[in-house]
Amino acid sequence: MKIVITGGAGFIGSQLALNLQKENEILIIDKMRSGELLENGNLESFGHFKNLLEFDGSLFVGDIKDEKTFKKIRDFKPDIIFHEAAISDTTAYNQFKVLDTNLNTFEDFIKLSIELNAKLIYASSASVYGDMPSPQRVGFEEPKNPYAFSKFMMDKMAKKYYDKAHIVGLRYFNVYGKGEFYKNKTASMVVQFAHQILAGHKPRLFEGSDKIFRDFTYIKDVISANLAALDAKCGVYNVGSGKARTFQDIVDILQSELGTNLPCEYIPNPYVKAYQFHTEAKLDESFAYRPQFSLEEGIKDYLDEIKRLFEKEVNA
Repeated sequence: MKIVITGGAGFIGSQLALNLQKENEILIIDKMRSGELLENGNLESFGHFKNLLEFDGSLFVGDIKDEKTFKKIRDFKPDIIFHEAAISDTTAYNQFKVLDTNLNTFEDFIKLSIELNAKLIYASSASVYGDMPSPQRVGFEEPKNPYAFSKFMMDKMAKKYYDKAHIVGLRYFNVYGKGEFYKNKTASMVVQFAHQILAGHKPRLFEGSDKIFRDFTYIKDVISANLAALDAKCGVYNVGSGKARTFQDIVDILQSELGTNLPCEYIPNPYVKAYQFHTEAKLDESFAYRPQFSLEEGIKDYLDEIKRLFEKEVNA
């Protein structure tokens, strides 16, 4: 098949590309990393060439707000569009910039998928649930920031076109795994804690981390969910492990795997007023996705890559 992946040099997009390239013709669309910063000082784009060193398909460097990008996709004539590109920083509060990038372009992708008769699988987000009690389920949302709101509005927009195209939104929970390192400060705490430990530093956790729960979801399960979406009924589905674990669990598992016993350093949580203290995906039984990796299994599978990054990137 011919597949377009927007945001294909980023975390999830690059792993989709690498996993699908053997049997498919793939075109990656990515703005790529530059010096552009959001108002919070974080990078606007995380696309990094090192995520694509093993990629054998085509790369088009372009903005999803640019007509040239849509012409490139139209000329490619894909059977499938995996739409991962977005401003994905939950601490970006420039509402115009976030919504202009994430929401305003989305209807163009929907209309293009209808024109090309291409399946459209797009990244939604568990952030849409805000402070809703666990387990979070579709239909009970309360977005708390512009990013979450943009994804919530994308889900609403997609619903209007279910009768015209194959459109599936995937609400990712806390994804970790290969390809995330170049997200810098927004990379998962799995890789951040691991590199603290490998450097011999005390792992730094927020106070009460044994009571802060997240649904940590391994990247290989996310790839499986995207593949399941190709044959799913139009709709929005949670993509998580279905089991909440704590940040303390991450540190304890890493120390066990790395053979260390460093004391933890606990610091005040500066985000306490705008923080999710418990997330857990309610999985839809009608969706064929079934997570295969527990937190222990995911970290164990990820460990060689974590060590490689520490040697080649952190200490380069």
